[in-house]
Amino acid sequence: MSQAPTVTLSHGSAMPRVGLGTWPMNDADAERTVRTALELGYRLIDTAENYRNEVGVGRALKVVPRDEVFVTTKFNKRWHSVEGARQAFEASAERLGVEYLDLLLIHWPNPAQDRYVDAWRGLIALREAGLVRAIGTSNFKPAHLQRLIDETGVAPEVNQVQLSPVWAKVAEREFHKRHGIVTEAWSPLGKGTDLLHHPTVQEIAEAHGRTAGQVVLRWETQQDVVPIPKSADPERLAENLAIFDFELTGAELSALTALDGTAKPAADSDRSGH
Repeated sequence: MSQAPTVTLSHGSAMPRVGLGTWPMNDADAERTVRTALELGYRLIDTAENYRNEVGVGRALKVVPRDEVFVTTKFNKRWHSVEGARQAFEASAERLGVEYLDLLLIHWPNPAQDRYVDAWRGLIALREAGLVRAIGTSNFKPAHLQRLIDETGVAPEVNQVQLSPVWAKVAEREFHKRHGIVTEAWSPLGKGTDLLHHPTVQEIAEAHGRTAGQVVLRWETQQDVVPIPKSADPERLAENLAIFDFELTGAELSALTALDGTAKPAADSDRSGH
């Protein structure tokens, strides 16, 4: 059983550098897949209120000691207030069957609602109370993040964004790095695109004797991005974790980054959200 190395977040938590995404699994699928992932060595599990599978994830968590697994969840816009963030935490913790969360994220900024700064203040209070070890955001653009920093003086520890070679998010990653924010990638394998079949990816995979998915995930981890690929297949789960024993060259990294913009546009969080 192999486990991923960790990255230390700005507030001190150690987060594994690859994890398991659970959208769009239901409770039964999530329970089965998370249990398999934990047995394979995964220690970062990502879910969300909106996925409606926190109960199933929570059942699976019982196969390892609580302090060995980094549990992440996210809450919706209805909870965008100081007290709402507390209510969202309590509801997710109950569904997951845990006393604390390792990372709690605002799922989308929903700028038209204009309450994400209050939600952020609620997360800061939860961290100060010790109920959440780390706090962050999901799908926030640099402008949204800058507003949080300007109005509270506190930067997120993590921002989870749609990211892969076809959505390289170079400017966003540079902003994150300047502010000590770890970039986490959802859809890290380019779901809905032909990324894994692209000749550039296939050629690099062949050169290293690896799968296309492993090459893409390695591109991410070598640039300090934490990918959370979703798979329910045990063999694929094992492959997605086994990405730290080879290195892509600078030229290979650049060739993959050059695929940016070759797929449909990424989700726009000024217009999308729940």
